[in-house]
Amino acid sequence: MSNDGTRKREWLFIFLKGAGMGAADVVPGVSGGTIAFITGIYARLLNAIQSVNLQALLILKREGVAAMWKHIDGNFLVCLFGGLLTSAASLAKLITYLLEHHQTLVWSFFFGLILASFWHVAKQVKSWDRSTVIACLIGAMTAFVITTISPAEANPATWFYFVAGSIAICAMILPGISGSFILLLMGMYGHVLAAVNRMDLVLIGLFLSGCVVGLMAFSRFLSWLLKAYEQATFALLAGFLLGSLNLLWPWKQTLSTYTNSHGIEKPLEQANILPSQFFALSGQDPNTVYCLLLAVFGLYLILFVEKITTTK
Repeated sequence: MSNDGTRKREWLFIFLKGAGMGAADVVPGVSGGTIAFITGIYARLLNAIQSVNLQALLILKREGVAAMWKHIDGNFLVCLFGGLLTSAASLAKLITYLLEHHQTLVWSFFFGLILASFWHVAKQVKSWDRSTVIACLIGAMTAFVITTISPAEANPATWFYFVAGSIAICAMILPGISGSFILLLMGMYGHVLAAVNRMDLVLIGLFLSGCVVGLMAFSRFLSWLLKAYEQATFALLAGFLLGSLNLLWPWKQTLSTYTNSHGIEKPLEQANILPSQFFALSGQDPNTVYCLLLAVFGLYLILFVEKITTTK
């Protein structure tokens, strides 16, 4: 294959990885950072984001656009975020529909994804000693506590979309912590999804601007952690994934509800229960076999992606 053909194939793969990140970020409980990690582009993503800095402006002034573009890994960023935004926009309505009508099946699939992702990240820890075990436990407990907090329902001012984006993006690039769930806790998930569905460019622009600002700041801190405390950081990220499984357990009992700003009743507090209890309490089919099959499919999908990205 020619060099041009190889490069096009590379950019296509990056676009598809971005699409996977976008699909994950739409779902509360699944992190786009997890997808970036298991597809082998996590470090490159952080490095590219960090390179958009004052030095890039100096290179632009001294050496021109081409040199600056190379410095920030521009082709990579455009392909990745192009896939991410395309996927998030196109899947928003589908994910909303699936979560509303087939919730247990969707959560089962993502439960398998995150379980396999935990295994993948945990394998990056070369030695499980006291410090890495403690870091993993801290990550797991932090994620568990976050997933047990009852979601709020904000009635946001326009400027709050910027704030929501700057906070949620920090979670979006962390494997295990879902930016969508952070939006849910802030009461902004439904509002942001609605803005995407109706293509409200002003609100989407404010949200994305907040994402850019938060991304620039947080990526530098995360890169520093990986350089200074690599093994402990990997263990912490593995813990985040393990703790987030609490949110993704398919069968839940709704303990209390609230009515959102659109007059729709939503679950406020939920408890994880067994499939048999789910049937007894709700009268609905727990779809146990299908849920297990989807969880196994999600697990093997991650293992398959891991295999093709490490042998490519």
